[in-house]
Amino acid sequence: MPSDPQLRQSPLDDRHRALDATMTGFGGWDMPLDYGTVVAEHRAVREGCGVFDLSHLGTLRVTGPGAESTLQQALTNDVSKLVPGRAHYTLCLDGGGGITDDLLVYRLDWGFFVVPNAANASAVRAAIDACGDRAERDVADVKADLACLAIQGPDAADVVTAAGVDVSDMAYLDVGPLELASPDAEPGRSLDDGPVPGGGVLARSGYTGERGYELFCDAAVAGSLWDRVLAAGAAPAGLGARDTLRLEMGYPLHGQDISPATSPVDAPLGWAVKPGTGFTGEDAYVAAKEAGPQRRLRGLRVLGRGIPRARCTVRRDGSDVGETTSGTFSPTLRLGIALGYLDPAIQTGDRVEIDVRGKSLPAEVVRPPFVDRDPKA
Repeated sequence: MPSDPQLRQSPLDDRHRALDATMTGFGGWDMPLDYGTVVAEHRAVREGCGVFDLSHLGTLRVTGPGAESTLQQALTNDVSKLVPGRAHYTLCLDGGGGITDDLLVYRLDWGFFVVPNAANASAVRAAIDACGDRAERDVADVKADLACLAIQGPDAADVVTAAGVDVSDMAYLDVGPLELASPDAEPGRSLDDGPVPGGGVLARSGYTGERGYELFCDAAVAGSLWDRVLAAGAAPAGLGARDTLRLEMGYPLHGQDISPATSPVDAPLGWAVKPGTGFTGEDAYVAAKEAGPQRRLRGLRVLGRGIPRARCTVRRDGSDVGETTSGTFSPTLRLGIALGYLDPAIQTGDRVEIDVRGKSLPAEVVRPPFVDRDPKA
């Protein structure tokens, strides 16, 4: 399949095409949707190990004496509580309290590494630039020089170790430098010449619900690292499997389940919001929290045959009570699952109907995750 000249290519684009991947546009990038079958890739991650190319994710390097105070203002979680070697999930809100993005922030000895979603990278960069004292911090977009491999699954630690990366004693959301030696590296180039000090970033994180590691490396060594990971036993996995995996965990996808029209109160993502830290949109968030949720993001488990999709009406006793935002077939459970915003009066355990093209699918309201998985294990 020829590349789309309107889309950016990953440093691993040649590897994907050599594997006959089905490519698709995503967040302005030409990325692999699958390598033959989404279900097989999904199961590889749940049962063994898969590797995703996440080079489309935004990558911002924030350094300087004012870096912490800048991010404290730009993002909702309390960044002052992060010590070097740790990361956390956070939100970036607009002035009205809507969700501009959800993202991870990693703190290293040299500063902060901020990873927004691909489609929202420029908006998050602008939000950070609008905060703090520019003379006291530096914000650099290092996307052009970095690649990211996400190795996920119960066998992920063994695979990453076999590929030459030491992940011993890494707890969930630990982070540190990624140092790689590769024949693809530019001769005479030191680790500190790369896009981030130390050569790259190694984190125990992911969005699949499984044990996982995300390796942010210099684009020049990405190909050899990908080859080593595959040789160590990981199956290549695309965006299709990443979506079914995250949905089985009930993880929200920005642009579908959350957006600038969404409050963290309704999402509900208040656990990643720390009032009193002075973040942008704090007043609006506090007011929304005091008013209570106007709707509530819930899980929906289909009782019977049928697969829900996004934007299906949800009804109870003949009355509209909400709408789905994401829906799919769960390869693990072998049934339909969905996320959707429902009337706050609807509770876990209630029965509802999902209208899928005129067909009514009975479903139970549940609290995600839909599957018994724990990335901290």
